[in-house]
Amino acid sequence: MIRAEEIIESLTDMADERQRDVLMRFFKTGKGEYGEGDRFLGLKVPQTRSVVKEAKCRVPLHEIEKLLYSEWHEARLCGFLLIVEEMKAALPRRKEPATAGAERRAELAGFFLRHARQANNWDLVDLSCEYILGSMLLYPGVDGEMPPRDILDRLAESDNLWEQRISIVTTLELVRARQFDDSLRIARKLLPHKHDLIHKAVGWVLREVGKKDLDLLREFLDDNYRSLPRTTLRYAIERMDPPERLRWLKRDRK
Repeated sequence: MIRAEEIIESLTDMADERQRDVLMRFFKTGKGEYGEGDRFLGLKVPQTRSVVKEAKCRVPLHEIEKLLYSEWHEARLCGFLLIVEEMKAALPRRKEPATAGAERRAELAGFFLRHARQANNWDLVDLSCEYILGSMLLYPGVDGEMPPRDILDRLAESDNLWEQRISIVTTLELVRARQFDDSLRIARKLLPHKHDLIHKAVGWVLREVGKKDLDLLREFLDDNYRSLPRTTLRYAIERMDPPERLRWLKRDRK
């Protein structure tokens, strides 16, 4: 077993004051910004991943919980990445029934959801939720039934920015499996949102839908064009041919 204190010590040993200042600006930690008050050791993501690689599947959930509530951003990231590794280990192996590991997957997804608000910046959300919650949603539970996906709607309807972002980013894992309905449903729910971080996330997911099914993306854009934030539209059409991108950007929004 590896304890949270040991992991934080390993992270602290790599602290870089110059990089800390860069990260604090990049992740908007100033007064009134979305990351206000967050504290950084100054590690790059590959450094944090190196600690995760050494510790994966050897840190119990009660120790991971301590990481999730650390004052240090990198420690929280480490905690979420450790849950990702636990979820990978709980997925069915080749020739195993799809229900193999179901109880553990449910436990990990529940643990993630209980502490989801600790993913309190966009990188913590984006590097974890699709691989934890998204993976769980793709496999049947112990009873052989697929997990209900209304959890995505509840997250989208949350009053917490990060849970709202989790609701849409999680669906990237479903898009990879060519399951688009949840992404489009949650995208519609979030179109009226005021925050740029949600506009970007919705556009990102729509872009990924378009890479799998461009006609479906076009249909969604056509049906919802008047409600689309400009940032969402720009992200969604990034992979289209330049002439088509220009047509969407110049389209009358009346």
